[in-house]
Amino acid sequence: MKGIIKGSFQGIALSLCIFAVVCMVFDIVERGDFSLQNYQMTKMIIGALICGIGFGAPSVVYNSEKLSYPVKVLIHMGVGCIVYTIVAFNVGWLGNETSLALKCIIVACQIALAFVIWFIFKIYYNNQAKKMNEKIRSMR
Repeated sequence: MKGIIKGSFQGIALSLCIFAVVCMVFDIVERGDFSLQNYQMTKMIIGALICGIGFGAPSVVYNSEKLSYPVKVLIHMGVGCIVYTIVAFNVGWLGNETSLALKCIIVACQIALAFVIWFIFKIYYNNQAKKMNEKIRSMR
């Protein structure tokens, strides 16, 4: 349970940071005229929180020794990407007036970004494990 809570908080922190950067980019692109109505910003922030939990909570699967690494990745990223896609369609991240084909392209790009972020974390944690192993070897 502790791992789920920790993963959720880390996921929420990362998703809200990404959301803030995306909002700044849209504000710059719109030359300061980026505005949302009818609580749309609130809905999007709640969506970012849900996505953070959707990607963060399942990361606890990496603590299991019973599952193979590809299955762990499939569970973690599968749950996260499904949660993201449902949220994206519901809060308007895909645009209200875009075609279905464009929405699919947007979802594919954002899922690709999720895997890039996952890969960066993978590299980070692999490097941490390598440093720890080297430290243990040097202590012998």
